[in-house]
Amino acid sequence: MRRRDLLWGIPLLGQPANLGSKRELFVDDSFIEELRGAELRLGVPVEKEVVLKMDRPHEGPFSAYFTVLHDDAKYRLYYRGVPEAGRDGRPSEATCYAESTDGIHFVKPANNILFQGLAPFSHNFCPFVDRNPRGGARYKAISGIASSGLKAWISDDGVAWRALREQPIMPATKLPMFDSQNLAFWSESEGCYVAYVRQFINRVRSVVRATSDDFVNWSPFMPLDLGGAPADHLYTNQLHPYYRAPHIYVGIAARFNPGRQVLTADEARQTGVHPDYFKDTSDSVLLTTRGGNTISRYFRESFLRPGLGLHHWVSRDNYPALNVVETAEGEMSFYVNRHYGQPTAHLQRFALRSDGFSSLHAGWRGGELLTRPLLFSGRQLELNYASSAAGGVRVQVLNADETAIPGFGLGDCRELIGDRLNARVPWRGDTAQLAGKPVRLLFALKDADIYSWRFTA
Repeated sequence: MRRRDLLWGIPLLGQPANLGSKRELFVDDSFIEELRGAELRLGVPVEKEVVLKMDRPHEGPFSAYFTVLHDDAKYRLYYRGVPEAGRDGRPSEATCYAESTDGIHFVKPANNILFQGLAPFSHNFCPFVDRNPRGGARYKAISGIASSGLKAWISDDGVAWRALREQPIMPATKLPMFDSQNLAFWSESEGCYVAYVRQFINRVRSVVRATSDDFVNWSPFMPLDLGGAPADHLYTNQLHPYYRAPHIYVGIAARFNPGRQVLTADEARQTGVHPDYFKDTSDSVLLTTRGGNTISRYFRESFLRPGLGLHHWVSRDNYPALNVVETAEGEMSFYVNRHYGQPTAHLQRFALRSDGFSSLHAGWRGGELLTRPLLFSGRQLELNYASSAAGGVRVQVLNADETAIPGFGLGDCRELIGDRLNARVPWRGDTAQLAGKPVRLLFALKDADIYSWRFTA
């Protein structure tokens, strides 16, 4: 399969993409010219432990809209606590907090309510660590619904919050509706603040984007181009800069399926789910973008299925928290809101290999991926890969016109066998002599996966 057009913010065919020394992931077809016997394959999240139970009186079955921040040595967890169903933005909603030193064992303070009674701003309070060197307060957040607009909050320590100003930074409006987990962050690659918020488009829950230089004055909202992907109901988008490749925004988004009922009324009673919350289903899908208004839905299938157990097949269950964080060497984690609308509501951790949202995969018969022309800086090509004991990986460097470069053929590359996060590709030639010149890479693999690649010093 040979690629003829290229999207996602990468220059079109014929113009070399300037890779520099950035890490690249196999989450879309941005750099793919041709696939032969290989494919991009979704990662498989590994189910881990329950990290937090919604067991306090102000939390309960309808706690939601979780955000996990990994800042220095601490993991901070923020979420909405509300024990009963009702309208959005009611006074009983609380903004709750817990923290951890490892991303696995979370502890709630004796009083874990950051604020309550500031309706409607506890409905969907969503913070981030501001990496803007000129951004002022280290922590910022947005929250609000259509009738209030989105208000901005700031904090120096992530616990004590105050309003940035009394007026909303995004005023009350019919569109967007803001009735979900709206988020914002500082984008180092785009050099501005970026916000992704909820809007209905043709009666489908969708996402629009705005940008700002100062976090106060925002551009008009723009709908996102999904590249022809189906118009799924995206209840949350959860896009954020991936910590190992921040120029790529990754979102493990909640896909809502209205009216797609699995449980019978008797089964719903067995789970204890609220009677209004079992006639729909939800799972998650993978979104990625390199900025701008284009979103990749390269993988149309589910990233995380609901799984075994009736408890997971109810309305608004399985919503992922915002952010993927590192929890061990070679391991990253994301968190999922489970048993929604049920007395056993909790947050559960799922683990992936570092960079393991997806991979370039080939089976026993082997396969290849040819990149489009690109420029790089550095002296070494580094791979995050895994093979079977009988499989392996080799890489060839070609001129932009696909002619061979002496010293960089497949025969000049010692086969990589094993499982490594940062393996340097060994050629006979000196890679540094190719830096800054248009080249192509040919990845050849057998019974193996490559998760990421980058050129380093």
